[in-house]
Amino acid sequence: MDKQEETPVIYNAIYADGHFEKVRLGEMINKGGAAGKIYMNLANPNSVAKIFHKKSKSSTNRKKLEAMLLNRPNFPPAIRDGIEYVQIAWPDAILEDENGFCVGYLMPLINMSEAVSLDHLMQKAIRKKLHLSEKYAYRVFAAYNVASMVAALHTCGHYIVDLKPSNVSVYKDTMTVAMVDCDGFSIKGELGRYPAEFVSEEYIYPEGMDLSCEEMGEEQDKFALAVMIFKLLNNGIHPFSGVPRKNEGEMLTIQNRIEQYHYAYGLWPDTYQAPHPYSIHEYFDKKTLELFERAFVKGGLRPSAKEWQEHLHYLMHNLKTCRKDSNHAYFTAKGCGLCVAEERFKETLLGVKKQRETPQMVRGMEVSSLSVENLRRNQEEKKIENIRMQHIAYAAVAVYMLFFTFLFKILSGFEDAVREAGIGIQAIVTTFVMLGINKALHKYRDKMPLFQNKALTQMLQVYALICMIIALVTIDHIPQGLLELSR
Repeated sequence: MDKQEETPVIYNAIYADGHFEKVRLGEMINKGGAAGKIYMNLANPNSVAKIFHKKSKSSTNRKKLEAMLLNRPNFPPAIRDGIEYVQIAWPDAILEDENGFCVGYLMPLINMSEAVSLDHLMQKAIRKKLHLSEKYAYRVFAAYNVASMVAALHTCGHYIVDLKPSNVSVYKDTMTVAMVDCDGFSIKGELGRYPAEFVSEEYIYPEGMDLSCEEMGEEQDKFALAVMIFKLLNNGIHPFSGVPRKNEGEMLTIQNRIEQYHYAYGLWPDTYQAPHPYSIHEYFDKKTLELFERAFVKGGLRPSAKEWQEHLHYLMHNLKTCRKDSNHAYFTAKGCGLCVAEERFKETLLGVKKQRETPQMVRGMEVSSLSVENLRRNQEEKKIENIRMQHIAYAAVAVYMLFFTFLFKILSGFEDAVREAGIGIQAIVTTFVMLGINKALHKYRDKMPLFQNKALTQMLQVYALICMIIALVTIDHIPQGLLELSR
């Protein structure tokens, strides 16, 4: 246990209006993240102190915190049943030690025991485990609150940058936002900007792939916000996840798909992937789909946080409760997409159950019936079949060679008809014959191992072509015609 935890430490707290007071720290309640640890404020149970791990960035931290104190977003606490819910842990005062170094800041206490990560709200299994409500309307309300928070920050010129569900919490009872670690945001100051330090994959906007998080701003927030809203409305499905249309080839990560604009839920089908089978995007309001289209399709003007706030406000007040399940809600006359998704899921489970009950087959045989004797017998039968097909292949090659060797003799009986057809028709017929030969050799390649020899198949095709050319040249008396032209 370090000294700071044994004996209360006293710091100077400097507020935005210039006044200061002494603050005594209590017990550490959170080890915090990369930036610092969280301690109780002994003078105020509703206030905590964040103490930075290092003093080396004292000057930079002070300037950023001063900018935050002077440019506070207008997002008051939410009150329900007389209880106040702090929604953002914005700095209240700068903390400095006896030497004048900036060591951290005071902020409102957010009781994280009453809140959950936004991630937990998106998956049914986790909601059930944490005893969270299944009401779909709550997720729409949570999306509205996130959009409202981002809009309030953008009004002040601040950007979150590392905006993702795991960095946002919501109170379990009210679904209002609880946001911490605000000192990691990109902050607008009077003399310049104090950039963010982190950004997370799967939420980086396509045009920002070559940028550092210090260079990112509103576009990054607008993209990440749209991703979070999509996941909240669509049962946790990421807008750039889906079912790849081809099994072969490289499997792209979510961020790769974002970079290449592989949005599978738009007006036009995506070339790389199809929508997730349990997606309910087809049941969204038309305006919602248009906003997502603008957010995720190349060249679109991404909706602002304010646009999302206004649209989600409209959705909240126009939701229709499902008659089959009171926890479900839907947007349009198409009906309840959640019911449809659940039916699809039940059908999938039924298919898996039937598959488990069906005997597994290997080459037409039940796995349970396979034995060493059966395997040996199958190997012997396969060996005999391969020898038989090899003999057939040798015979076919012999007939093939004889046929084209005596092709001139065969065609001589139809010499006049062949000559009257003309060289053009002869060339066309020759081309189709060569294509047929090539197709036949490929077709029987797997059945006849002899035809897997590429050099042999090429030789057979070349031999056939030479024989056809010789036969046609002779029938058309081409050497004689050339001699007459030379005269």
